[in-house]
Amino acid sequence: MPGVVAVDPAPDLGAPWSRAAEGVRAYGLIVAMWMRSTMAYRASFLMTAAANFAVTAFDFVAIVLMFSHVDVLGGFTLPEIALLYGAAGTSFGLADLLMGSMDRLGRRVRDGTLDTLLVRPVPVLAQVAADRFALRRLGRAAQGLLVLGYALVALDIDWTPAKAVLLPLMLVSGAAIFGAVFTAGAAFQFVAQDASQVQNSFTYGGATLLQYPPSVFAADLVRGVTFVVPLAFVNWLPALYVLGRDYPLDLPRWVAFLPPLVAGVCWVLAGLAWRAGLRSYRSTGS
Repeated sequence: MPGVVAVDPAPDLGAPWSRAAEGVRAYGLIVAMWMRSTMAYRASFLMTAAANFAVTAFDFVAIVLMFSHVDVLGGFTLPEIALLYGAAGTSFGLADLLMGSMDRLGRRVRDGTLDTLLVRPVPVLAQVAADRFALRRLGRAAQGLLVLGYALVALDIDWTPAKAVLLPLMLVSGAAIFGAVFTAGAAFQFVAQDASQVQNSFTYGGATLLQYPPSVFAADLVRGVTFVVPLAFVNWLPALYVLGRDYPLDLPRWVAFLPPLVAGVCWVLAGLAWRAGLRSYRSTGS
């Protein structure tokens, strides 16, 4: 009709949250399916989980053997390093349990099986993260929690409300940071399909790095894992606050409470990288 102007409907501001909720729901359904499959063979699950626990425990055994020859390492005692080890191991164990399947993306890109995920009415990220969900990875997180428990018992920490809140916040935020690194690494595999080992150098390698105090590493490496790939916020900075130790790089004390913010920024950047990688995908060989 003359004089009538067509107006676009207002954008659905709830669409991103709806999409995120849909992804979480789909992730839960896929994980539940794989868990039912796993628990159909409970003896096999128990043996693989115990093996996973034992293999990861050798890392801490090596640290204990090291302390049979020295009293301190980089100025840190065994219980103090156990706190760093336990926090890093628990955070990484949770991220590995929830997002560890992301390193298979390169294989799916190479053989074209990613196409089957694209045609399903479910977010691709949720499908890739939940693919072949391995409940046996609980062993790594459980081992980290045990070492963390030992550290908290052995250490004489001057507890304050801030420290009590920071401890669980450190574990959750650390898992979120590692999860973002898993996602960013998977996004890189859209470009370099054989890059799973590059991703592992930042995830598994980063977890190993954080098991030791920052004082044993070169300052340039500490700067890199603080300002470039912010793994220092997983456990170094909050744990040093709990221990009352000096920070590396002369950072202010309040940075210990930044892990949730850092995790959020990491996820925004990882999400952008994931979307860019997914849009660049052109089926097998892209």
